[in-house]
Amino acid sequence: MELMNDPAFLQRLAKKVEEDAQFKKILLENPTAGLETFLGRRVILPEGMKIAIVDQTEPSTIFINLPSTQNTEDVELTEEQLDIVSGGVDGGLILKP
Repeated sequence: MELMNDPAFLQRLAKKVEEDAQFKKILLENPTAGLETFLGRRVILPEGMKIAIVDQTEPSTIFINLPSTQNTEDVELTEEQLDIVSGGVDGGLILKP
């Protein structure tokens, strides 16, 4: 879901949660229904996928999000990254899927 990586979308969603306690409750109890309410359209997830929303507003708790493992077999370097690698420059290369 592209929106989950869109900072503007996430900011609007966070603002809505902050301003609307009932919406926050719906979003936490049923993330898909909450997102559908927020977006005003149906959310269709690929088979086997689900959305998990965690309320991280408890100031006495440290939350750590463990990222999914990525298949590095399918990672392709950009032209710029290839230039850095082939030139032998140690520029702290960051691979992005």
